[in-house]
Amino acid sequence: MAEVARGHYFVPEAAKWPIVGSIALTLIMGGFAAYLNGSALGSKFSIVGFILLVVMLFGWFGTVIRESESGTYQPWEDMSFRLGMSWFIFSEVMFFAVFFGALYYARVLSVPWLLGEGTGIETHLQLWNTYSEIWPTNGPGDLGESDFHMGWWPLPFLNTIILLSSGVTVTWAHHAIKVNHRAQIIIGLFLTVALGFLFVYLQGVEYIEAFHAGMTLSSGIYGSTFFMLTGFHGMHVTLGAIMLTVMLFRAIRGHFTPERHFAFEAAAWYWHFVDVVWLGLFIFVYIL
Repeated sequence: MAEVARGHYFVPEAAKWPIVGSIALTLIMGGFAAYLNGSALGSKFSIVGFILLVVMLFGWFGTVIRESESGTYQPWEDMSFRLGMSWFIFSEVMFFAVFFGALYYARVLSVPWLLGEGTGIETHLQLWNTYSEIWPTNGPGDLGESDFHMGWWPLPFLNTIILLSSGVTVTWAHHAIKVNHRAQIIIGLFLTVALGFLFVYLQGVEYIEAFHAGMTLSSGIYGSTFFMLTGFHGMHVTLGAIMLTVMLFRAIRGHFTPERHFAFEAAAWYWHFVDVVWLGLFIFVYIL
């Protein structure tokens, strides 16, 4: 490990993990592409790449954790970590804003235009002269497979309670870190992780119900935006739960002090972000 100069930004030694991660991602994507084109070795390359990616994550994150626990990082590094996580979450906000924007465009703008409102010319007569205002719309001539709408009861409402409760438990764990109460940190994190994975499980159950009702990605604009928004959100919840699981194991090992616990804070920020996104989903996708 590079020697730390007090008052200067820490510059680590050259790391092997970036090239390992690049090789892993290349194997995953290349193997998957080969699999789609009928190669018998494609799936094997993807599996090897995934294993290599996991090894890289454990190795690289382990190095950073050891540096943090040894007192290597000073206020300069702490500030850069906070700025980096802030920009990352901002990029995630923009990511979901695109899909919410697509839903808004389809529902609030396209539907009235198809009725001939606000265009000045009656283009709707040529585009879809039999259209009547209905949401979710299924396309001209019912091109999609279903105009099924996911209601907000019971699973989406239950998932909302679960995710909001997990926001409370992770905040409880954060407060426990500030007062250095180790048992409460562990309990709060355990409950948060359990609630997070329960949310993902119930979303899987909801997807099964949706498929049985005939709703797929090809089920009109509602079906495509529904699965894109909820699917990506579910992926983010899964990643957030994995991050908090790592924080749980670190807390059990005695990591984090009232003065030094940004890794936990970063995971908590991310978790609160997925909470807020879900509230938007619940209102605009399920209720309205």
